[in-house]
Amino acid sequence: VCFFPPGSPYQPVIEALGNYPQKKFYNVSKLGGANPLLCFTLDTLPYSIRVLFESSIRNCDGFLVKETDAMNILDWKTKQNNVEVPFCPARVVLQDFTGIPAMVDFAAMREAVRNAGGDPVKVNPACPTDLTVDHSLQIDFSKCAIQNAPNPGGGDSQKPMAKLSPLKAQPRKLPCRGQTGCKGPCSAGDSSRNSGQFSAQIENTPLLCPFHLQPVPEPETVLKNQELEFGRNRERLQFFKWSSKVFKNISVIPPETGMAHQVNLEYLSRVVFDVKDFLYPDSVVGTDSHTTMVNGLGILGWGVGGIETEAVMLGMPVTLTLPEVAGCELTGTASPLATSIDIVLSITKQLRQADVAGKFVEFFGSGVSQLSVADRTTIANMCPEYGAILSFFPVDNVTLKHLKHTGFDEAKLEVMEAYLKAVKLFRNDESSSREPEYSQVVQISLSSIIPYVSGPKRSQDRVAVNNMKSDFQACLNEKSGVKGFQIAVEKQNDIVPVQYEGNEYKLSHGCIVIAAVISCTNNCNPSVMLAAGLLAKKAVEAGLVVKPYIRTSLSPGSGMVTHYLSSSGVLPYLSKLGFEIVGYGCSTCVGNTAPLPEAIRNAIKQGEIIACGVLSGTKNFEGRLCDCVRANYLASPPLVVAYAIAGTVRIDFETEPLGTGFNGKSIYLRDIWPTRRELHTVEEECVISSMFKELKEKMEKGNKRWNSLETPESTLFPWDLKSTYIRCPSFFDKLAKEPVSPQPIENAHVLLYLGDSVTTDHISPAGSIARSSAAAKYLTNKGLTPREFNSYGARRGNDAVMTRGTFANIKLLNKFIGKPAPKTIHFPSGQTLDVFEAAELYQKEGIPVIILAGKKYGLGSSRDWAAKGPFLLGVKAVLAESYEKVHKSQLIGIGIAPLQFLPGENPSTLGLTGREQFSILFPPELSPGMTLDIKTSTGKVFSVIALFENDMEITLYKYGGSLNFVARRFL
Repeated sequence: VCFFPPGSPYQPVIEALGNYPQKKFYNVSKLGGANPLLCFTLDTLPYSIRVLFESSIRNCDGFLVKETDAMNILDWKTKQNNVEVPFCPARVVLQDFTGIPAMVDFAAMREAVRNAGGDPVKVNPACPTDLTVDHSLQIDFSKCAIQNAPNPGGGDSQKPMAKLSPLKAQPRKLPCRGQTGCKGPCSAGDSSRNSGQFSAQIENTPLLCPFHLQPVPEPETVLKNQELEFGRNRERLQFFKWSSKVFKNISVIPPETGMAHQVNLEYLSRVVFDVKDFLYPDSVVGTDSHTTMVNGLGILGWGVGGIETEAVMLGMPVTLTLPEVAGCELTGTASPLATSIDIVLSITKQLRQADVAGKFVEFFGSGVSQLSVADRTTIANMCPEYGAILSFFPVDNVTLKHLKHTGFDEAKLEVMEAYLKAVKLFRNDESSSREPEYSQVVQISLSSIIPYVSGPKRSQDRVAVNNMKSDFQACLNEKSGVKGFQIAVEKQNDIVPVQYEGNEYKLSHGCIVIAAVISCTNNCNPSVMLAAGLLAKKAVEAGLVVKPYIRTSLSPGSGMVTHYLSSSGVLPYLSKLGFEIVGYGCSTCVGNTAPLPEAIRNAIKQGEIIACGVLSGTKNFEGRLCDCVRANYLASPPLVVAYAIAGTVRIDFETEPLGTGFNGKSIYLRDIWPTRRELHTVEEECVISSMFKELKEKMEKGNKRWNSLETPESTLFPWDLKSTYIRCPSFFDKLAKEPVSPQPIENAHVLLYLGDSVTTDHISPAGSIARSSAAAKYLTNKGLTPREFNSYGARRGNDAVMTRGTFANIKLLNKFIGKPAPKTIHFPSGQTLDVFEAAELYQKEGIPVIILAGKKYGLGSSRDWAAKGPFLLGVKAVLAESYEKVHKSQLIGIGIAPLQFLPGENPSTLGLTGREQFSILFPPELSPGMTLDIKTSTGKVFSVIALFENDMEITLYKYGGSLNFVARRFL
């Protein structure tokens, strides 16, 4: 229930939704009645800011979110970058490494609430939380049964791999490598590969043999890795499954389902929440760095640290500086030859140049409708490339069409559209309404985006496709070097005839002899691979062919690429042009190309021909593909197919035909190049719908290993004292029903004396567990061998391991030690010890500890254990010259006081050595930004600033952090 102070002119209005009277929502445009000035103001707000505004109205409680916060957001035009505002996202997405400490904390909170006389069943996340187990897989086995090259030994497909001799000649008929599910050997030109086989639905072909395109069992390697994953992480997985059963608002996506950001995009996204017929916009924060992808669906979301996500799960808002919003206006029409990759990379480059770091970016203009949802989510995912917090695409007709193909039913879509239009969150290109006002506008004309290739010797040498013919001619003329070949003018038009397979062909400078669509990052976008397939289909139907001496190949990045090429029906046309699937892995770009036919090699060498290779990879150094192929160009997959058909790079696609089709008709590239509309249609109807259907089935069925995991049925988790993965942390040891006044810190020793720019990587445990570390000693004492240590990430549910890993970074520079090492001095004894061992001694002696630091303490990525770890080491306060803002908030959220030297002061100017003892007295009533006095054991007294910025931070600190604050609410 929204709370605005009595007498406020801005009382929220709950309304029924038009044709759906049972659906209710906050009509933010009628805040305080039909105020025309407010409606005008709302119309000028960027759509992303409107989402913040609606959230502030709906979640206003007078404490965590106040009326002034909502008004500040409404007054975005003058308040941007000047005020902080709270935001309550609708849901949280966790991956397993960051999810396990959060769920362990909730399990521990249930225990603490029960011990304090409360009802543990009431302890649940305040908002829907989805946890995806996608970070626990390690590659213990490689060289899976499906490889990037045919079986070099040939022979019986039933023989074990290890018994096949690599020295035997390769047979012409290629059997599947050890896959008993294959139908048997077949030749490359076997006509039995009919169209029915290629049209098999994705969900019915979980994996295809790359040499026969027949369904086969999962590779042994995959099964072995998954078996080890479940064995190694059994305790964690059992805990996750228990959590999903006992906590409300928690769902766990088990291993082998997909990565967090992909599942978030393809399955978890609601776009509009409908909770008991009450509607509000979907929004999300997540611990996965790719969370920003959902902005491509019109869902406001970004990545945050574990502490922030846990706070949201506890019912608290994320605080952010009201951001500037850069509007990116897309106009014009993209070149027909420009692929999605060209467009995405060009937009990314121009946004990087526009200086949008630390801002929201929002897209508008007539060109937005030309971008598919796949394009939008890719652009949104690349925020780190141009420094933006997020890139928002408001929901429009393209979004609704995409959602229809992903399985949203018509009735739900109709309600969604009506609601978004009612709260002014639906963008309509055809509407005459004014565009929002932005902090800045970046104009990008899609017409200016033209396709490029790179070459002929270096990937950084880009050549516009429409200049390819003239550029290659220039390369022939230039001196030998990074681009030139220095061919005499009189030899530049030489032609060398060659006999091949009974026919005569003519080779000349620029002739193509290798054309490869290979395994590489640019093949992951369905649109570019589908473009190659559709182009091949149109070419075959027009009667075009590829010369037989050209080494053509298709090596997709994964079996999924094969699946969607099959389901869309284009794979047989690629095969018809010679682009047969040769395997899954790096091939042509690393030089793993089969030798050219001897006749072709001899003709190239004898005529000193500058022969060319065209590939869709990333590497094209001279001679890399083949010693007789001196010019190599990197191109998009459809251009690789186009150049293969043309047979030469010395072609102007605008004015010269690719070849002659049926009835002697000249066929130009524009005649067979698929339009963006065609691509989007095939992508949505053939690829997207099948992928989402498969994912939905996976989600509903689970998997055998997960389904068979046994978990306890109890309300409280039965902690296993012998466990090295899951332990009940000590955050709630002092939980009481009423808060106490901040206690003084008396005679504290300095645990660490650090310099400037200490990052969260220096503080937080991460990566593998060093054999000489305190964490390793602990695990060894528990009977584990180094091979069984696993990683800090996997053991984040064990506070004993994580506390020992805090400040265990070998790059940590403690001024007490004078060199990088995870060591410090225990001053009462004078011993040099591991940081944990010294902290443990201080705690046994009842001596509090603090940290001295320089500027920018807590720099870097947000990490929950960068705050939790120091707290469990007994750190009561950090005294630094300045802080990374997010980390400062995290310290308060765990119960550590962030103190800052006065401007111009630091330990050196104050004459502090760090060997003194420090006493800090807190007054009964704290206030934001107040000054405190610190007294040292040498008699020195100096003042510092307590960096509490608002009443909420003071309240959290008084309660001992956000965990204890929320736990007391359950009491």
